[in-house]
Amino acid sequence: MYHPIDYGADPTGKSDSTDALNQAIWDAFQSTVNGQLMEGITNLGGSELFLDGGTYKISRPLRLPEFGGGNFMIHGGTLIASKDFPTDRHMIELWASSTSILYEDITLRDLMVNCNLRGGGIAIINSLRTFVDNCYVSHFTTNAIFIQGGHESYVKNSFIGQHINAGGDHREKHFSGIGINIASNDNVITDVVIFSAAIGILVTGQANILTGVHCYNKATGWGGTGIYVAAPGFTQNRIVNCYFDFTGIVVEDPVQLHITGSFFLGNAFILIKSIKGVISGVNIVDNMFSGDYTGIEIIQLDQSNQSFTRIDQVVIDRNNVRGMVLKSTIAKGSVWSNGTTWTIDFSRVLLFSNLIKNVHYTLHSTSKFPNHILRNISNNCVTVESDMPISATLHVYVDQTMVEYI
Repeated sequence: MYHPIDYGADPTGKSDSTDALNQAIWDAFQSTVNGQLMEGITNLGGSELFLDGGTYKISRPLRLPEFGGGNFMIHGGTLIASKDFPTDRHMIELWASSTSILYEDITLRDLMVNCNLRGGGIAIINSLRTFVDNCYVSHFTTNAIFIQGGHESYVKNSFIGQHINAGGDHREKHFSGIGINIASNDNVITDVVIFSAAIGILVTGQANILTGVHCYNKATGWGGTGIYVAAPGFTQNRIVNCYFDFTGIVVEDPVQLHITGSFFLGNAFILIKSIKGVISGVNIVDNMFSGDYTGIEIIQLDQSNQSFTRIDQVVIDRNNVRGMVLKSTIAKGSVWSNGTTWTIDFSRVLLFSNLIKNVHYTLHSTSKFPNHILRNISNNCVTVESDMPISATLHVYVDQTMVEYI
């Protein structure tokens, strides 16, 4: 275990401790043991940089040695950026110039990281199985946590905010930066609160899972986004059991995207943006939406760039709504009439215009048995016609989800 004060660091945060902390990290990376982790990654034997509950001012990043290593922890204290900390760097950096994976099983735990509005908090680049646990990252201007390359980083039980608040901050319209920026695959973000940032989580990688995330970082009305999935064409991300507090989700050309079990408060909604016109294999199911009865739709399409031209296996169903407008790819309806024509208009409910893929209907009459036919499904309206006037109820089930087989 390595202690910063043994290297001359100032645990009061008054003087600069950068050199002392980096030297302690360097020495820890010399404490190798037999056996390796991934090929080429040295096992450091569980060595630790223990901050002893101190506060340390740094003017340059704490950067792990470029030759790499694994089975190492930094924990138990506070880091604060000095006024001359570079604005384009992160306070802790797992970053080697090589594109190979050089770090494995690195743990950052029980840390308060104050970026002092001078850049970012933690950069995890080309690393494998990295843990960020019980960390509080604040006052960043770029990214609180940046994950690029590598895979299987695990961020949990942490608080992230550019400005310290508990909602309703008068500076909210000016919030900037990104809480967690994931340009990587196969990562887990769980039980994280993001209370101040322009974008809570930005995802440009694949096969990530976000669960138990609470975003109230910047309201949609001020231009903020809770989670932005910008991995068009091959997404494969899952957003599960999250809480979107006046700020929602934006996704671009989603393919194999799953959003479920989440709560959207304060007119928060899901916006699906067309970049190349693709939306395929999307499940948005079993969520709750709550709004103020001003007519906000829970699912919205942005086709300003290009219309959606490839739509298949899109299931939006079983969401419950209060004070907002329900949108779905599945709908049911009934209408009674005495005549020869029955029409049900699903255009208010169905997400895609003029795109009913499948219809099941029953014409229920207790008096006569007429011939009847499905006459029209254009503009998301279903019309059934009989060959004789009768008093009957039309029951219809429609969906826009089916795959077309040729």
